[in-house]
Amino acid sequence: MNPPAPASPPTARPAEPVLPPLPWHARLNVLNVTLLLFVLAALFSLPALRGSGRELAYWENTTRFLGRFFPPDFSVFPQILAALAETAQIAVMATFVAILLALPLGALGARTLAPRWVVGVTRLAMNGIRTVPSLLWALIAVAVVGANPLAGVIGLVFYSLGYLGKFFADAFESVDVDVDRALRALGAHPVQAFQHGVWPHARPLVWSYGLWMLEYNLRSAAIIGYVGAGGLGVLLHSYQEYYAWDKFATVLLCILVLVTALDLLGEWVRSRITRKSVAAPRR
Repeated sequence: MNPPAPASPPTARPAEPVLPPLPWHARLNVLNVTLLLFVLAALFSLPALRGSGRELAYWENTTRFLGRFFPPDFSVFPQILAALAETAQIAVMATFVAILLALPLGALGARTLAPRWVVGVTRLAMNGIRTVPSLLWALIAVAVVGANPLAGVIGLVFYSLGYLGKFFADAFESVDVDVDRALRALGAHPVQAFQHGVWPHARPLVWSYGLWMLEYNLRSAAIIGYVGAGGLGVLLHSYQEYYAWDKFATVLLCILVLVTALDLLGEWVRSRITRKSVAAPRR
């Protein structure tokens, strides 16, 4: 039996080079500067945490108020179900119309598709639309068309248009436009070039943003009824006026179930869209 071979001595690892420390100004990139500005803004906003100055029993007040919500009163469930259906109709119609209007608006706001002056005007208009809250848009619509679900649709369409237009513009800008430009150079119409060069790649993002807006509009449609724009907000306002917090809690539970179901459905749809968009180039 041969004796075991002697183990070879361990080889010394070369020393890793020591890099000189970066000067402080070399670390001031966009991310670090933005984070620093945000921290400074948070410190500047500390006065917003001041209270009324009175000694209040915060915990006792909170528990006493929340205790009025339990147990929920499910005797009003038929009324809530009818209002819930109206809320869903308002949100779906508003999102549908907003998507149709936001697609050309997003194309006009994309720097890779439209002239610079058109992009500037379009983005300025979208910024102005986003400045007005959804509740104020609904109030303006109620003043124009009266207190009805149509006012809710109009208010949410305007509010959604400001966000979807910006999201769609960003989605179009993130797409490689070489195919679009090549099709235009070959004589294709701009709409045809957009349809075959930009839309197939931006479509997953567009549908994802549309689903997100639908989820948001369902929650907003339940609030704009406070100003007479229909839906669950009308019930919420009436229950609040009469301090019927048990009925108020039932409405909130129904909204929670609806939003949760839509969120799960949206996650499933987004995963399917993403899977198809990733698998498409392999075909």
